[in-house]
Amino acid sequence: MLKEFREFAVKGNVVDMAVGIIIGAAFGKIVDSLVNDIIMPLIGVLTGGVDFSQRFLLLRSVPAGFKTVADARAAGVPVLAYGIFLNTILQFFIISFAIFLVVRQINRLRPAKPA
Repeated sequence: MLKEFREFAVKGNVVDMAVGIIIGAAFGKIVDSLVNDIIMPLIGVLTGGVDFSQRFLLLRSVPAGFKTVADARAAGVPVLAYGIFLNTILQFFIISFAIFLVVRQINRLRPAKPA
């Protein structure tokens, strides 16, 4: 069984997939930083200082007001964190567009199939 596993693990597709997952995770961190540290602050400035990552609705009435999502969650209050969701959607579109550009370039580099 160990021999079969070794043969499976060193096949090209498995190694390529592992490299893709590692690069994808690193790329995800870059996009996360791009959205949270560059794009969303710029949008916040354009919208008058709105910090989307701290936009939320409390789903239960509580006497004390919470200023951050983390504070409300730490107190055990159910929170609808729509600002974090908006950040995640923006990250998805950035990643999707980047993958589209990469696949498009790869397809241009491949030779045309004969008719």
